[in-house]
Amino acid sequence: MDRVPRELPGVRPPRWLRAVPWGLLLVVLAAQVLTPETVQLGFALAVVAPLASLAYGVLGTSLAAVVVMLALVLPYARAVHATGGDLLAFGLIGGVSVLLAWARARREAQLVTVRTVAEAAQYAVLPPLPPRVGPVRCGALYRAAVRTALVGGDLYDVQPGPYGVRAVVADVKGHGLSAVSTVAALLGTFREAVLDEPELTGVAARLDRRLVVDSSRQEDTELFATAVLVEFPRDAPDDGGDGGPGRRVEARVLSCGHPPPLLVTGNGVREVEVEPGPPLGLGLTGPAAPTPASVPLEPSCVLLAHTDGVTEARDAAGEFYPLTERIRPELDPVALVRAVWRDVSGYTGEIVDDVALLALRVSPAD
Repeated sequence: MDRVPRELPGVRPPRWLRAVPWGLLLVVLAAQVLTPETVQLGFALAVVAPLASLAYGVLGTSLAAVVVMLALVLPYARAVHATGGDLLAFGLIGGVSVLLAWARARREAQLVTVRTVAEAAQYAVLPPLPPRVGPVRCGALYRAAVRTALVGGDLYDVQPGPYGVRAVVADVKGHGLSAVSTVAALLGTFREAVLDEPELTGVAARLDRRLVVDSSRQEDTELFATAVLVEFPRDAPDDGGDGGPGRRVEARVLSCGHPPPLLVTGNGVREVEVEPGPPLGLGLTGPAAPTPASVPLEPSCVLLAHTDGVTEARDAAGEFYPLTERIRPELDPVALVRAVWRDVSGYTGEIVDDVALLALRVSPAD
């Protein structure tokens, strides 16, 4: 699984900032040497230590403060008008800068600790997807809308079970950290349901019941989610199977208010025709749930499921991203989701919703 890299704001200063204080120091000293003695530029050195405190720790800032003091007292710098009061002022500025560097370094250490704990918790909710689950090769990508989060309101999972390999892609109400508890509840329910329910409709009913129960426990809160479920029955070729390059397999797809997946082949891309059902969490999924659609697959076909963070991304003119039209057929699931992410990132300036992509391809063992 690919997660789009995120930097925690304020943890790592940009690299160019580390060169600014030293560059300024050299420029001021060079200008002082090249100008008449009556022109004094030493006052500009007062900002060197504060600038260093933004990019360096205590030792680096202390070094910058000491170098500034030496520049003021050594004859070659020609700071002939520096008085004792000037040196005291520069010393105080250097001391305060060191204190600021210490406070910044301590805050950064705290942020790193918080980030590490958050990553561990969020990876526990949505762990990396293996490249292969049984006979199914997988490619996935996740991008949370909240800048400092790894998990938001979208989810996906692929699990083996006694009835075949099953996958889910869903989009819960809301996004960001407030939706993580709902995501965790749905993923736990899905992982149990794939082991117990012989039909996809039963899996959908379990997910629906989970949201209904959780919603009833929260006052003034209605939980719902759209989801698409995919099943590759056990008769698909597996690691020890005899599926040859021409063997046809079948996938079953059930949509609960979610955009249908795309079927990507060497000849083009099309939406899978499915009977739309109600979203999860409304208490409507059960005996009246739509019949899962059967989708014949060639070994080279890839099913691409996605959330609306992709199709509702807009360009500068406000036009939605035309996913079906812009996909370049790619038969490797990992390469496909990466290509889609690069394209949608280039299409829109900023993606403001959670994005999840899951590409699945049935193939015998490589």
